[in-house]
Amino acid sequence: MDSRGVQPRRSAICRGMGRGSRVVQTHRWTLFLAAALAAGAPSFAATPVADALQRPALAVSAPQRAVLLAGAQAGARVIAVGERGIVALSDDSGKTWRQAPCPVSVTLTMVRFADDRNGVAVGHGGTVLTTADGGASWSVRLDGRRAAQLAKEAATTPAAQRDAERLVADGPDKPFLDVLVWDAKRFLVVGAYGLVFHTADGGATWTPWMARLPNPKSRHWYVARRSGNALWLAGEQGLVTRSTDGGETFQPVASPYQGSWFAGALQPDGGVLLAGLRGNVWRTADAVNWTQIPSPVPASITAVATAEDGRLLLASQAGLVLVLQGDRLVPLGSVSVPNPAGLLQLQGGALLSVGINGVLPALEVRP
Repeated sequence: MDSRGVQPRRSAICRGMGRGSRVVQTHRWTLFLAAALAAGAPSFAATPVADALQRPALAVSAPQRAVLLAGAQAGARVIAVGERGIVALSDDSGKTWRQAPCPVSVTLTMVRFADDRNGVAVGHGGTVLTTADGGASWSVRLDGRRAAQLAKEAATTPAAQRDAERLVADGPDKPFLDVLVWDAKRFLVVGAYGLVFHTADGGATWTPWMARLPNPKSRHWYVARRSGNALWLAGEQGLVTRSTDGGETFQPVASPYQGSWFAGALQPDGGVLLAGLRGNVWRTADAVNWTQIPSPVPASITAVATAEDGRLLLASQAGLVLVLQGDRLVPLGSVSVPNPAGLLQLQGGALLSVGINGVLPALEVRP
């Protein structure tokens, strides 16, 4: 499973969970929960997603200690999101935190900002939230019920109609896992079972993009990256595609690895670096020829961030933060980051990581 909420149906880890499963979980998320239980953390009963979509996040005294899955920076403010709709804010580079109100209590899996005020968060239940005040308040722009209905209305083939009818029947149990943000109005959300939706008006209206993507088996999208008109999407079982015209058309890309991709970064040469299961890290400049970058430990890569000097930093489930130096991945000193889900390079050089233990103390990244 992956930490953000989707069952990789075809993996050797967990076979047999079909498309219509009411409980959608992921490989990394299972590992997070297993680690929490092993550490003696209290267990909690699962909450139906439909109920969590109707209930605001519960206020907690220390949001920075919650299970957090992603972070972003909006001007000088740091925003982290995670389980049960928790949104944590810091205005002093992660030294102190407070919780922002959130209209849902589903797990939030990713957050990105267009500028210092306008941002988007996505998560379970087909949730898309937006903020126009730097994360201080959030509004629901899409949920799984509406997404399923939009998919049904847009379906033009028998196969698409069947898929959409299953989405409607399943209810809002499919998470979004990543988001591309052009500006305050335009963004693209991607997630489980091939779901991809685009808006050009800040979430007032949405267009399903599933039909334009080469994903006939409706595999999960975990990674979305953009630079100018170049878009790259990657995900389950080596799924990779790219667009060179801003998303009007997509072409399948032959993947060098048939395991799942969980993280990625665009390269200065216009290519992409993708990372995922078992420490697999590959990069390409032309979407044809790939070069593998060996990892010192064969543990899944869960996040990638770019340092201020342009180097790439990768988080591994082995607890390592790795620095890409030429064609090598080198551990960042003796730093240990237990169960990392996300990395965030702050202004000034500090590196924050988030995961099952919440926000960890900032790390120093030296040239």
